[in-house]
Amino acid sequence: MSAARGRVLPFSEKERTEEETGTLESSLQQLIDDNRRSSLQLREKTDRSRKEAIRHAARTADLLVKAVNGGVEECFVNEKRIEAEIRNLAVTVARFGKQTDQWLSATHAVNSAVKEIGDFENWMKTMEFDCKKITAAMRNIHQDH
Repeated sequence: MSAARGRVLPFSEKERTEEETGTLESSLQQLIDDNRRSSLQLREKTDRSRKEAIRHAARTADLLVKAVNGGVEECFVNEKRIEAEIRNLAVTVARFGKQTDQWLSATHAVNSAVKEIGDFENWMKTMEFDCKKITAAMRNIHQDH
């Protein structure tokens, strides 16, 4: 190109140089257009990939939250079940405590009654023995007179 500027070229060479310049300019323009298209396509592909990555990240985050919350929810439900069972057991223990107290009272009453029967039986034996002594004494007195 510098040779074309420094000297005067015949018309045919001039046409050829203009033609080459036009071809060079059109080639450069073509390269620029191709670069712009490639850049635009790359930008669109990058945007699609970024949006897809964001969707996947959001989906992954949702799944992780559901997994963690599912475990927490299960623990919470189990905790509520355990608390309900504790309350039921406390009621059962209180009921058994009252029943045990009633049985103890009944047992003490039976023991007292048995003791009284034993005391009464012993008193009866003592009375019977005393009556036999008195009867024997009265016979002795009656026989002696």
